[in-house]
Amino acid sequence: MKGLSIRFKITCWFTVALMLVAFLAYVTVFFVNHQIIQKTIRDNLVETVEHNVDEIEYYDSLDSIDLYHETDFFCIYGEGYLEIDDDFLDQVNEVYTALYHTDMALLYGENPISRETAGLGFVDAAVQRLKVKGTAYYVFDRRLELEGLEGLWLRGVVSEKQGITQMSDVIRISLLVLPALVLVSAVGGYQLARHMLRPIQEISASAAHIGTGSDLQERIDLGEGRDELHQLADSFNGMFQRLEEAFEAERQFASDASHELRTPVSVITAQCEFSLEQRRTAEEYEQALRTIQRQGGKMARLIHDMLDFTRLERRADSYAMEEVDLAGLVRSVCEDLALIQERGIRLRCEVEGEAMFYGNCQLLSRMLVNLVSNAYRYGKEGGHILVRLQGGEQGLELSVADDGIGIAPEEQGKIFKRFYQADHSRTGAGTGLGLSMVSEIVRFHGGRVSVESVLGQGSCFVVCLPGHVRCE
Repeated sequence: MKGLSIRFKITCWFTVALMLVAFLAYVTVFFVNHQIIQKTIRDNLVETVEHNVDEIEYYDSLDSIDLYHETDFFCIYGEGYLEIDDDFLDQVNEVYTALYHTDMALLYGENPISRETAGLGFVDAAVQRLKVKGTAYYVFDRRLELEGLEGLWLRGVVSEKQGITQMSDVIRISLLVLPALVLVSAVGGYQLARHMLRPIQEISASAAHIGTGSDLQERIDLGEGRDELHQLADSFNGMFQRLEEAFEAERQFASDASHELRTPVSVITAQCEFSLEQRRTAEEYEQALRTIQRQGGKMARLIHDMLDFTRLERRADSYAMEEVDLAGLVRSVCEDLALIQERGIRLRCEVEGEAMFYGNCQLLSRMLVNLVSNAYRYGKEGGHILVRLQGGEQGLELSVADDGIGIAPEEQGKIFKRFYQADHSRTGAGTGLGLSMVSEIVRFHGGRVSVESVLGQGSCFVVCLPGHVRCE
């Protein structure tokens, strides 16, 4: 069964189920029909005998009756006469009716098992069952109670075999119709399964084509529909969209990383070649080693930032979440960074009260350090940096403002991209991953980051951290 198609498997199971249902239906029809036919036989017996009760009348004299034109049967009984309707002579649905005296003497009619029923006493309005030579018979007796009919009984007899012909017809029809229905249903089920599974084949073919090709922009198109297969196709298309975005991001990341690493590697290689071309002075060797050291440090920072960024982006679950004293964290980081005083820039911190936030302390600290470092890097001589933490309508709001060179409006939407640096004259100080790391850390905590900047006047980065906050 493993090598068979799903369509064939569905058809096989469908056919087996139909065969089982058909067999159960046949058995049910057989037994139910048998019970119904036997009940019908007994009902016909009772109905026929009850009808014939009204077909017998008693007359004291026949003077007023035209015997010449009369078709009914007349016989002497007691001191008068019995009139028996001519219909009484007919065999109705193989039901035989006979007129008996209470002493079991047959007066009129027909009874095919009169000898066997001679010892069977009369029981008024009750169906009795008698077996004669392997055949079951039903016997129904009715006492005649009208005036002049005292001592008379009607006995009806019918064989249980009366229903054999009807049963045979039903069984024959069932044996022909049920297998035909199974066959037609199996063929129809196969075609239906083929039609229903065709979208799956299209999905499989499209997925295989996309998987083997280089064009991740291709999508599965099943047309309009809201059934499960269209939902599956939409899920695949969503997955392909995410794969395309991830692939493009990885390709861009690799391209940017190789571009950023190319410069320090080239510088280190050039310094090594310069130092080895001929004997140099101690000062030249020292200068070359310092250049190699500086470029090596830049590469180390770049690789470290790249690893941290990848870890946060791909393995966010490795960062434990806990309740963090965010107000204390901001004060502590600002106290440490205020000691830098690079190019005479002064750092001031404003924190309102105390605030507990559920997050990762390491990442939150890294986020603030990156924002403040960015403010130092692009601040002006003797400028100022203001770090402020305050409560907002839906959480906490952390802002880092400087009065530095600012960011052009056309570049404000690009600064959170990896390796992007707005002021290329100061690229040697950073790796270009600081703000993209800030954006990823904020996203990890379910917040958002934005920037407001005026070229030549400074910038203000605002981080909104929603929920999970307790202010004291």
